[in-house]
Amino acid sequence: MENFIRDIDSLIDRLSKDLNQKEVKEILELRKRLIELKERRMVNIAHSVMELIVGRHLLKRGYKIKVEYNLNSISCDVYGEKGMGNITVEIETGYVPPYHALDPQRYLRARIASKIARYSNFCSKFVIGIPQHYLMPLERIFLLPPRKRLKADLKRVKELCDVYYTSPPVSLEEIKNARIHSVYIINVDELTIKEVDPETYYEIYKRNLKITED
Repeated sequence: MENFIRDIDSLIDRLSKDLNQKEVKEILELRKRLIELKERRMVNIAHSVMELIVGRHLLKRGYKIKVEYNLNSISCDVYGEKGMGNITVEIETGYVPPYHALDPQRYLRARIASKIARYSNFCSKFVIGIPQHYLMPLERIFLLPPRKRLKADLKRVKELCDVYYTSPPVSLEEIKNARIHSVYIINVDELTIKEVDPETYYEIYKRNLKITED
């Protein structure tokens, strides 16, 4: 716990350098929330660090921010409101539980697809934040408008999600209407975020995947 608080405070010192008094107060509220959750063993330092970096990024853009927020009975990592719009950012690090050691890629594909399907229907803008070193698998179906998504592709993604998520299952309707608006590529060392559209990220993913396979 002491190490967690030390690292969080060190990060906040760095994040607060160009924040105004109101923004500093808000980011300290995020600190308080994360420490409370750490005491209940519900968060870890790597995840919390990226939540704070994303929180600062959104604060500077005029959003009112919460972390580990209950959104329509599902917990989201970073939630923001500005005017009549809202944004949800889910942090994905590429962590695979030990019991999926033999199917890590399929597990991650299902995890990302299910998050896009579940979360994006409850916000104006849905974003996935990833560390710079993680090559996140992204299903091409989410780049297409709903009317152009083929039934066979919807069924394929649902079958993938159903292997891992059944309580409740992801519905075809959720997959059909889901959308990812942006990907935040987070450089934790430099405390920076590069926002890219999903089409650009998908090309990066496919290009790097081809290099890996070659």
